Amino acid sequence: MIWLILGTMLLAAAIVVGWPLVQHEKRLSLQAISAIVVVLALSAGMYATIGTPQEKSAGSELASIEEMVAGLDQRLRDNPDDLSGWKMLGRTNFQLRDYDKAIQAYERAVQLESASNGQTLADLGEAIWMQDPSTLTGRAGELFENAIATSPNNSKALFYSGLVAVERGERFLAADRWETLLALSPPEGIQEILQQRITQLRGEEMPVQEAPAAPIISAAIELAPAAEKAVDPNAIVFIIARDPAQPSPPIAALRRRVAELPAVVALSDSDAMMPGRLLSGFSELEIVARVSMSGQPVAQPGDWYGEKIVRPAESGEVSIVIDREVQ
Repeated sequence: MIWLILGTMLLAAAIVVGWPLVQHEKRLSLQAISAIVVVLALSAGMYATIGTPQEKSAGSELASIEEMVAGLDQRLRDNPDDLSGWKMLGRTNFQLRDYDKAIQAYERAVQLESASNGQTLADLGEAIWMQDPSTLTGRAGELFENAIATSPNNSKALFYSGLVAVERGERFLAADRWETLLALSPPEGIQEILQQRITQLRGEEMPVQEAPAAPIISAAIELAPAAEKAVDPNAIVFIIARDPAQPSPPIAALRRRVAELPAVVALSDSDAMMPGRLLSGFSELEIVARVSMSGQPVAQPGDWYGEKIVRPAESGEVSIVIDREVQ
């Protein structure tokens, strides 16, 4: 289970946000690192809904979760020393992005364990960081360091403590920690991403992947009048190319700002998110353009989007109107 969660964290982050920044800057900058970890709280099911919020209705699921949280609250009022209950409440509130309540629950769990459990320390640090990214150099960072000291092979502690090391300028220590994480045999795709980051941190030359410079897809993107009135000109627009048969992870992704629209965006094999998974290798692609009001790569209520299926062999040109709101 931990590798399912961690794998989704790294893939989502590297694919949608971090990798385009690294490609642009040609190095693993702190800006890219910060962007990578922004989406670490997202689950595989949530990520699979990028750009297609109409596929699922979260109403009934949210109601069930709220009922579960209410039940947990009552259970913990009756038994305030229920350690597993506090951890469950922390995880649930974290997934609901209610970081204040997640922090409160994890704080109680840490107290009950006398700060001896590396996983709980890392969970608390993650919730604090998600609430305030600046705490990576403060309390969240301290918690990650304590977590790695307590549980040297804890996956989450290894990942986040590596970020702390990068923030302190200790890139070789970060590489050491991510190499330990790599040695725990994550899935192959995750191994590739970790190895690329480690190589960049150690300053080793990376092989250049040759790819056609010619665009595979040329997408003309514009806002419908209703969307134009509703969105912030500074909001991020995610342009995603994916396999309709297997939407996650995306094949390629770019970022623009609302103020840049209308625009024609070219996607080529050089925008591929993972080695060997190129746009030119697919006979059919789904192109999604979504305005993220929250700045997150996963669809949220209030976002606006448009999407089209394109077959590059027939035509590489597509027009997308962002005219639907995520409910």
